Amino acid sequence: MPSANPDPSPAPWPDGLRFAFGTLTVLPVRVTRWDREAARGGMLCAPLAGLLVGGCAAALGGLLLFLGAGPLLAAVATAAVPAALTRGLHLDGLADTADGLGSGKPAEDALRIMKQSDIGPFGVLTLLFVLLAQVAALAQAYGDSWARGLLAAVVSATAARLALTLAARRGVPAARPEGLGAAVAGVVPTGGALAVAAGVVAAAGAGGAFFGAYDIARAALAVLAAVTAAELLLRHCTRRLGGVTGDVFGGLAETAATTALVVLCLGR
Repeated sequence: MPSANPDPSPAPWPDGLRFAFGTLTVLPVRVTRWDREAARGGMLCAPLAGLLVGGCAAALGGLLLFLGAGPLLAAVATAAVPAALTRGLHLDGLADTADGLGSGKPAEDALRIMKQSDIGPFGVLTLLFVLLAQVAALAQAYGDSWARGLLAAVVSATAARLALTLAARRGVPAARPEGLGAAVAGVVPTGGALAVAAGVVAAAGAGGAFFGAYDIARAALAVLAAVTAAELLLRHCTRRLGGVTGDVFGGLAETAATTALVVLCLGR
């Protein structure tokens, strides 16, 4: 069981990368360490896992466009790749979080609802509208140009994992003593989380530079809006549930991804 106190020693980057890709993707990466030091490195590397997921999503969407498919089909395929590469865990977490919060019950009962294997009406409606928003935004991006669609896929997936890095910062408690939420809650130094966030914002802006000055600002703003929306949800979950869980992390990722996609398709 991981120690309850964060270890201030430097993050083990090889172990951190294995932790990030082994827990945040379905890639056959063996997680060799499950302590808080490895978890810290893993959560700091989370945007790299998002970059890979987004790259795979963009590759499939671009391939379909190259083969003659329309923007809508490319958008559906692009939205499906992150779900496939995470075994749907983030979407499942979003649905469970919606059911728990939507129940209006005290924290203990809400957490119990979130652990159940079935999905309630709040979860179903949330999944429906989130996936519709993602596909609609991606279809609009692909409709503008294949390159804008690829950028949207990569930026949204990376921003989604950046939200996890920020949610794992010091001071954010776990709602349960076990599970992935407890393993990563509070492991990331605040300064390290902010440094990673600055790097992702800068990288997104650099990607937007291929389309002009306006797109530099829009891509950077998409990441900032994504993590802001995730932060609002994180604070609400912390108040309602007493902290974070693995489901909450999934909900944060999908919230951030959807927000980034919406911002990227505005103002055209």
